[in-house]
Amino acid sequence: MSILINKDTKVITQGMTGKTGQFHTEKCQEYANGKHCFAAGVNPKKAGESIFGIPIYASVNEAARETGSTVSVIYVPPAGASAAIWEAVEADLDLVICITEGIPVRDMLEVRNKMRAKEAAGGKKTLLLGPNCPGVITPEEIKIGIMPGHIHRKGRIGVVSRSGTLTYEAVAQLTEIGLGQSTAVGIGGDPINGLKHIDIMQAFNDDPDTDAVIMIGEIGGPDEAEAARWCKLNMKKPIVGFIAGVTAPAGKRMGHAGALISGGADTAEAKLAVMEECGFKITRNPSEMAKLLKAML
Repeated sequence: MSILINKDTKVITQGMTGKTGQFHTEKCQEYANGKHCFAAGVNPKKAGESIFGIPIYASVNEAARETGSTVSVIYVPPAGASAAIWEAVEADLDLVICITEGIPVRDMLEVRNKMRAKEAAGGKKTLLLGPNCPGVITPEEIKIGIMPGHIHRKGRIGVVSRSGTLTYEAVAQLTEIGLGQSTAVGIGGDPINGLKHIDIMQAFNDDPDTDAVIMIGEIGGPDEAEAARWCKLNMKKPIVGFIAGVTAPAGKRMGHAGALISGGADTAEAKLAVMEECGFKITRNPSEMAKLLKAML
């Protein structure tokens, strides 16, 4: 069992014919069941060709219909990425994972509003992970995205993070002390994104094969506090929490587009305080995340 994806997931790569898309699709194909999982690429100008034995189709709709794929991953450059997301949503996929960084906020606003309108009109709800995220991996089954596969081990700890690098840090620490991961999810650091911490925590709470979770956040926005309050009322599993940006000055954007302190409630200290109140074991030292979790099991 895992959340979002597993060894039987069929994947379409949007932007597979570009340099970044090719590089990462090949790496994902080489990981675990990747050869079986990566079923299609999309590029209207190169339809009928293939790369790494993966056929390229003219549209997401056609690729999904021909291969039975339910998930897409997007490496399309920023100017066209929101249109790529919408194409996948219109094709009624289950999940769209957008790796692209630097999509204009206005583009994301438009596509989010269109997604909401489609759902409100009774259309299928397509989940969006990202943009500006490393993707998702169910170790030893499938990886979709840019994370280094070799640091992951199959196990029973969930990881969710807004920071790509800190996702890898938490995973590597867990693996080093003999704790594998059920699924590791990078939700991305943009101000307008799809799945939030709260959505992933709900999924981990419902997953019988996840025993505990490391939740990593950043300064900026209310998402971590909202997830923590939900966890206080509903979560049955131990959680270690970390927030990046303890020393960040107010009003300065730090790395991710969404990492900007605007008021008092979205500083690292304020978020850590809420998480602690809600029963998380918090740490201000990212090198201690896995050790703390192991002590709680």
